[in-house]
Amino acid sequence: MPLKLTDKAARDARAVRLVTKKSFADIDIGAQARAWAKANGFAGQAGRLLVLPGEAGEVAGALFGLPERADGFSPLATGALARQLPDGAWRFHEMPDAPDLAALGLALGSYAFSRYRKNEMPEIAFALPEGVDKAAVERRAEAVFLVRDLINTPTSDMGPGALEDAARKLAAAHKANVTVIVGDDLLKKNFPMIHAVGRASAEAPRLIDLTWGRKDARKVTLVGKGVCFDTGGLDIKPASGMLLMKKDMGGAANVLGLASMIMAGKLDVRLRVLIPAVENSIAGNAFRPGDVLTSRKGLTVEIGNTDAEGRLVLADALALADEEEPELLIDMATLTGAARVALGPDLPPFFTDDEDLAAELSAASARVADPLWRMPLWSPYDKKLSSKVADFNNVTPDGFAGAVTAALFLRRFVEKAKSWAHLDVFGWCPVEKPHCPVGGEAQGIRAIEGVLTRRFG
Repeated sequence: MPLKLTDKAARDARAVRLVTKKSFADIDIGAQARAWAKANGFAGQAGRLLVLPGEAGEVAGALFGLPERADGFSPLATGALARQLPDGAWRFHEMPDAPDLAALGLALGSYAFSRYRKNEMPEIAFALPEGVDKAAVERRAEAVFLVRDLINTPTSDMGPGALEDAARKLAAAHKANVTVIVGDDLLKKNFPMIHAVGRASAEAPRLIDLTWGRKDARKVTLVGKGVCFDTGGLDIKPASGMLLMKKDMGGAANVLGLASMIMAGKLDVRLRVLIPAVENSIAGNAFRPGDVLTSRKGLTVEIGNTDAEGRLVLADALALADEEEPELLIDMATLTGAARVALGPDLPPFFTDDEDLAAELSAASARVADPLWRMPLWSPYDKKLSSKVADFNNVTPDGFAGAVTAALFLRRFVEKAKSWAHLDVFGWCPVEKPHCPVGGEAQGIRAIEGVLTRRFG
């Protein structure tokens, strides 16, 4: 981790005082610091740092402005300190309102993607507030960094094989088991839709299957969409639509990040992670509009659009997961543009029929500053997926309620799991935030971890 977190403040640690525009007018910072702030136009503005000089001109401390309202990502606003503070040892002047999130914000804000070029970051040792669990902060930050690194890596270095390697590396670190079904073996093992979507690529499609934990523990299964690049297939995307398609494996990246937290936190579950890893490419053997595919579940699917491929690979993986009757089944996918139109890039929707799970996810998302918003599995829209030649189509003819109908498509492949939730994540931060630079981003996994910890910890 670029930022070093410490349990105790170093003797020479300088203090950062957290203020708001409202509180700044009333706090006692001394006449000299007040004059310095006035001279620099500092009045507690959110996100602004003011370094305070000492008697000899040295760095003596700092003031940092927090948002007035604590909602959304604001508890992670301390992330800006990881990029703005001068080198050295630092501590908070007083206990932050949400010390765990303030510490996590610091850690998350220190991230930089440096695989292809060097990114200079301050060398900071920051003392955690008393009572903050350092190990918990670090495992959450490392999980987010894993997600960001995987998504930020271009497909030239993050195709299906490299995604498999990443899963194997994570498994080795936690003594988990991995099996992989590759290429035409997918047909032999009855994963026809994963094979159909990925067969046109120069790199063979595969199903990655990671397991960890006691065999008799309660089963938690995670399924992540691993489309390492999406051209749209024969229904090809425009050039502008392909610019960010390296992130179409964001669901897979997120479930691997979540798995890393589950394993590092040693939750008492039987964890299974399923990732259909493919590249939706164009070649003579690409699947076509109008084709009818038979799924693992035996249901037939007419292809109305080859650019709705993510739900096809997820369907085969969900059918496999469902056969084991897990207590909790969660899938994550960068699935629809409709979800972004409805809620934007920062607020992923989730879908579930389980009212208790929905309430827990909503509460956890607010508690840990990892926003999620429930959207409806509106069953009357099921008929929009009808087909005259197959059991159903992979798209609707009118384009309305795209996120809802995609979730309804997936629900057809889940029957035996005691509880299921689908998250339609963006996996990308388009505008820099204090805790996150522009680029790949983990979404929803800290909220899910909060639910799992309370249920199974």
